[in-house]
Amino acid sequence: MDIDIDIGDFNHAKLFPTAVKASLVKDNKLTAHSAGLYFQHVPTDPITNLSAIPYKNAEDLGCFKIDFLHVYVYDHFNSREEIKELLKYEPDWNLLKIPSVVAQLFQISKHFDLIEQLKPRSIIELSDCLAIIRPQKRYLKDLYIKNKEEAQKLLYTKEPGGGYGFKKGHSLGYSMIIILQLHLISGGIKF
Repeated sequence: MDIDIDIGDFNHAKLFPTAVKASLVKDNKLTAHSAGLYFQHVPTDPITNLSAIPYKNAEDLGCFKIDFLHVYVYDHFNSREEIKELLKYEPDWNLLKIPSVVAQLFQISKHFDLIEQLKPRSIIELSDCLAIIRPQKRYLKDLYIKNKEEAQKLLYTKEPGGGYGFKKGHSLGYSMIIILQLHLISGGIKF
């Protein structure tokens, strides 16, 4: 199992001193995973203090990793109240027509062509774009352009055979981050 938590910058060693940093093999060396921690007992490499089992193998052994992902947009706020207040306002959706702006945005930075075609103008439509970006849902792009309501019925479902399905809650959360970025970019901040 893999759990992702989107947060601002933090010192994991200070906050979670008993957690074990997840690892991966890169260039035949055990290397730290960028964001993953284990809060259960896992074998630890005595030299690196990393998990002795690379994260791709650890899940097969019943371990679960929690990824603490540093979402840089949060660094621009002092409180949740600030974030909630800003989310009450519509962003300038026209910013999504500018390739250099989309290139700065969370999760969609490499998908300007798709954003340009789908033209999101609401948090729901932006969430739909995030779902369509996922490899197993790209086939819905043309249907979405022709019949948004029909495509939306399929966007957040798992594919037959147990394939990956992007959860609407994740998609909405990611969309809120993008909306915050659009507000900050309107105010002159670059990412």
